[in-house]
Amino acid sequence: MVLTILFLAALWAGVQNALAGGGSFLTLPALILSGMDARAANITSTVALFPGQLVTGVANRSHVSGAGGLSFKTLAVISLVGGAIGALLLLLTPSSFFARLVPWLVLFATTLFAWGSFGPKRKQGPRFGSLSAAGSQFAISIYGGYFGGGMGFMMLAALTAAGLAIRPAQATKNMLAGILNASAVLIFVFSPQVHWPQAGIACAGAMLGGMVGARLVHKVNERLLRVLVVAIGLALTIGLFLRAP
Repeated sequence: MVLTILFLAALWAGVQNALAGGGSFLTLPALILSGMDARAANITSTVALFPGQLVTGVANRSHVSGAGGLSFKTLAVISLVGGAIGALLLLLTPSSFFARLVPWLVLFATTLFAWGSFGPKRKQGPRFGSLSAAGSQFAISIYGGYFGGGMGFMMLAALTAAGLAIRPAQATKNMLAGILNASAVLIFVFSPQVHWPQAGIACAGAMLGGMVGARLVHKVNERLLRVLVVAIGLALTIGLFLRAP
């Protein structure tokens, strides 16, 4: 029964990621429900969702671009290094400490998602130079390797501040997210914290959901999906605070 719930949650997460983002808000509680602590669930979720993220990034590669005076290759290297650092920091974080930290991380990610979805849109203003673009991407990549919730909105904001229009910013964000998660996954696969049976089930569900989501992209109300993500994030935050040691 628990594994069925996990598959369905991952299926929904795949659809959600393809349409609006926020799929980890579904896989994280489902993996915790399957018996993992919060840190193992976060690590397993990263591994399980990675293939779908990579496919999404590759599908839009023709629109990928550099930003802020930096080439895409430079941004990719920064993302690889930052993602690896974030993953190592997560592995070094005691499970008990992460269990106390994760409700705050989910609350932060939910707030960021809500602001990015429904807050006022950024007007044209001062743009990031190469140093600011590199620094922001490095910090976002560390956060992405460590937790990742809301990372897409951080990266999208930074890339548009570095001068990219929304379409190439979206494509570049998707590719960089896949790259930084690749470095995290390469580290996580050697960790005993990955629960492979659950990761396999969640991966299958998320990839199937991603294919479904790609077909629904022009048929589903994205705003309604974003409202749903925020509602799930708030419910998850409350539940995690109630469970926190």
